[in-house]
Amino acid sequence: MKEKTLYVCGECGYETPRWMGKCPQCGSWNTLVEEERVLSKPAHPGTKAVPIGSVRAEAQARLSTGIGELDRVLGGGLVKGMVVLLGGDPGIGKSTLLLEAADRLSAFGPVLYVSGEESNSQIKLRADRLNVKGEHLFLYTETSAEEAIERAKECKAQVLIVDSIQTMETEAAESAAGSVSQVRAATALFTRFAKDTGTIVWIVGHVTKDGAIAGPRVLEHIVDTVLYFEGDRHEGLRLLRAVKNRFGSTDELGVFEMCETGMREVSDPASLFVSGRNEQGTAITCVLEGSRPLLCEIQSLLCPSAFQSPRRTAVGLDVNRLNVLLAVLERKARLKVSDKDVYCALAGNLRVVDRGADLATAMCIASSVLEKPLPEKTVLIGEVGLTGEIRPASQLDTRIKEAVRLGYTTVLLPARGKVSDHPCRLVRVGDISEAIRALFME
Repeated sequence: MKEKTLYVCGECGYETPRWMGKCPQCGSWNTLVEEERVLSKPAHPGTKAVPIGSVRAEAQARLSTGIGELDRVLGGGLVKGMVVLLGGDPGIGKSTLLLEAADRLSAFGPVLYVSGEESNSQIKLRADRLNVKGEHLFLYTETSAEEAIERAKECKAQVLIVDSIQTMETEAAESAAGSVSQVRAATALFTRFAKDTGTIVWIVGHVTKDGAIAGPRVLEHIVDTVLYFEGDRHEGLRLLRAVKNRFGSTDELGVFEMCETGMREVSDPASLFVSGRNEQGTAITCVLEGSRPLLCEIQSLLCPSAFQSPRRTAVGLDVNRLNVLLAVLERKARLKVSDKDVYCALAGNLRVVDRGADLATAMCIASSVLEKPLPEKTVLIGEVGLTGEIRPASQLDTRIKEAVRLGYTTVLLPARGKVSDHPCRLVRVGDISEAIRALFME
């Protein structure tokens, strides 16, 4: 075997053969750590290549976590041998959610909760607060990945929870716990254990100041599913998203609310993202998060700019998309916005990439420019093109049904696009100018 010295960035995992003060990939200072890397390994016998036609593909049964919103994001539940990485800011509720899931999963078999950050008594205090009394839920405080796996084998754990991967050490790497090599080696060890035994493994990961999971990017490639817990730790609302899922969709959204007794599911979150007040500079739209339609409120604020280049700020929206919509309003609708600072935000800390929210974003800005509120109980759905035309959004019927269910009486939608009959007023518009006339000139 031949060894070579490499320097690895502790923030992004960038590798270089020489030390540098600043990482050229992420720009962090003094994060490059020396690491010995084995370039060649002893040969070992491997499995033979087989024709794809001879492989039997069997559908695997899903194991429910007992938490509907969590099952939704996972794609229907857990799969045997699945490795899930859960990331989020400190104090966001990762350990709370997993402890509640462990309690319910223990009804189907032994669950081992391994903590490298808290003692058993600390975990028990949280369990008492959450009313967790799983008969087959076992606690183990350890930072050795090998020892954690041995305890999982001893108690024949069906589910292994590791909190957190940054505290785990393995003999396969010689650096300190939390380093790039240790995190990578420990994750690979737990993944190999999951695939060999069929044990479901949950791994908790800390995030960096940029919101990415700490450690090398290869960490996300090793596991089967990557979930992110989002939200403001000072507020109760929590959003769970999947950014990678080998066993389901990555478009679903789970909504939770942190309360005194733990994490509460919000199965009907429509009211969380709409204030219910009809004011100048606000518009309501319906977006799709996976299979779930969500009504959300877009707010805008415009003011004269004191600088040569006006500010463009978007919270929950893509700022590049906002710039496109401002250009369309200026060029096609003759609304003067180039000399104004523009601030747009979504209520409730929601983050939206659905193009079906374009029309509502443009009209809430038009409302601020014209200083007129939109008509009450109106929902706007549609994508805005560069020529100003309004294009159909996907699943229009689903969006309209949700708007009607929540009491909205008027839906502004594209002139093209087939929809069924609905007990509400449907207003068809072909372009951005026609939409402004329909909303503000009648």
